[in-house]
Amino acid sequence: MDTRDLSAHVPYEAGRGIEEVARELGRDPDDLLKLASNENPHGPAAAAVDAVREHAGRVNRYPTAAHTDLREAVADRWDVAAGQVWLGPGADGAIDYLSRAALAPGESVLVPEPGFAYYGMSARYHHGGVATYSLTPPTFEQSADAVLDAYDGERMVFLTSPHSPAGTAFDLDDVARVAAMTDKRTLVVVDEAYGEYAPRSSAAPFVGGRSRHLPPERDPFDVATPVVERRDDVVVLRTFSKAYGLAGLRVGYALVPDEWADAYAAINTPFAVNELACRAALAAVDDPAHVQRSVETAVEARVEMRERVEAPVVGSEANFVLVEVGDAAAVAAATKRRGVIVRECSSFGLPGHVRVTCGTPEETDRAVAALNEALREVESRV
Repeated sequence: MDTRDLSAHVPYEAGRGIEEVARELGRDPDDLLKLASNENPHGPAAAAVDAVREHAGRVNRYPTAAHTDLREAVADRWDVAAGQVWLGPGADGAIDYLSRAALAPGESVLVPEPGFAYYGMSARYHHGGVATYSLTPPTFEQSADAVLDAYDGERMVFLTSPHSPAGTAFDLDDVARVAAMTDKRTLVVVDEAYGEYAPRSSAAPFVGGRSRHLPPERDPFDVATPVVERRDDVVVLRTFSKAYGLAGLRVGYALVPDEWADAYAAINTPFAVNELACRAALAAVDDPAHVQRSVETAVEARVEMRERVEAPVVGSEANFVLVEVGDAAAVAAATKRRGVIVRECSSFGLPGHVRVTCGTPEETDRAVAALNEALREVESRV
């Protein structure tokens, strides 16, 4: 008995964990600094940790109430109806839900290249095709023109804002233009997994009401939400993995048009977001100060790395930077020998770049020093 033909499926390559690298190097994991997976250096909010402890003894129950409560809490933050919040096991789980709801066999999606591999993976899992539009180095600028030039009637178009691994973002005018210039049956999916870190407004007002994701007095950028026309062909993806520090619990969501609300029951994996994830996320939603601290740390680290790294750094609006280093495999290996793990980006089709997560001030200082030493080492071999 064989599986179906999976030859078109390219596995997602996640950043390696500290324990795995420590075993490879024969070192103590505590001696290593992992800045390869865009995790929050501050960890989860204390309230989220307390919520996990409080509810750990109740995991014999299905998370029916917690799931409902979290949908309502997220809906309140974004000023949309609870039915417009599709919770999933990470933002990638929400992508699968959109594929189930939108794609018929043989229909295609349009995705950025380079970009998040799971967009195409999910489409192929659901017997769809994949087309690409290009983000071009060295700036990796994102624009409606680049998307529309490649567009050929695809059922779904993915816009990543901010983009991984580059960190660049879309203006809302460009999001609106893509939505207006594509077919009525084309769903524009704006992936804002790193949205909290960007000094610009969310695309969420296209989906529903005015965003209240961070109270104005706690918003580190104080960006006014623009008045935009609500649309029925735009979806926004968000996650609790990054700014909220809950990557290990795998909880994300899609904000969908209200016309799609009833579809969730038909495509949702039963209890896909577990009890502890829901409870932690509920606590995290009510702690914007933790998000503010995380964002401020990332902004400071981005500036530090652009000023001090001895190689071109792409302007980023996320919690990482992309660095053009020449031989990325050699530089990443040399950096790892110095105890700092960065992401070598050949899996993104960028063998000349590494991606470095924003750490605490101390971690960023260590990363810059290790990366610069690695750059000089590799350069000296040429």
